[in-house]
Amino acid sequence: MNDANVKAKENTVKSCWSCKGPVAVAALFCPTCEAVQAPAPVNHFERLGIDVTYDVNTGAIDRLYFDLQRQLHPDRFATKAPKEKALSQQQATALNDAYEVLKDPLKRADYLVHLLGIDVLPEGCNLVKDQAILIEAMEMREKLMMVDSMKAITEIQRETKAEIDDVLCALSLAFAGDDIRGACQLTTRLKYLDKMMGEVRQSRARLLA
Repeated sequence: MNDANVKAKENTVKSCWSCKGPVAVAALFCPTCEAVQAPAPVNHFERLGIDVTYDVNTGAIDRLYFDLQRQLHPDRFATKAPKEKALSQQQATALNDAYEVLKDPLKRADYLVHLLGIDVLPEGCNLVKDQAILIEAMEMREKLMMVDSMKAITEIQRETKAEIDDVLCALSLAFAGDDIRGACQLTTRLKYLDKMMGEVRQSRARLLA
């Protein structure tokens, strides 16, 4: 076996903490002794066993997540040693984090931009340089502050939802075309629109009070 193959194997296989047998790095349990393993240093997509893509199947994510969580249910570890209980809790926490990010379109976009473009975009997506995005956000907020009827609020909510849907479609195309900078810009705009939608809901609640 050459050095490259040895290195590749080392990156995918580790020793079980319990029986010292070989176990895949991302595996939940050892195939030999069935002891739960520590969470692997892998990305959220790998943790759930899906391809790295923005266009995830949310239904499949639900099924994978709940199946894995069933395997890590505390009742299954009630009679286990303290170390196994602790590792199962760590695995459950890591799975929760992955699920929370990948299930949400905005969090998924932000995570994927950083995952794929970390060397290209060291500043991330929080540094807003596009004046059009800033102006749009200011105009939308000013418009919202002036509304005084439920009809007007509903119209703003409809317009914002349509804008969000357009951005989500554009994000899908940007990621599919490996346009990380474009995806970063769209993600920043989506953050503003998501915040705007939250303010719309607050305004609606205020008018109903």
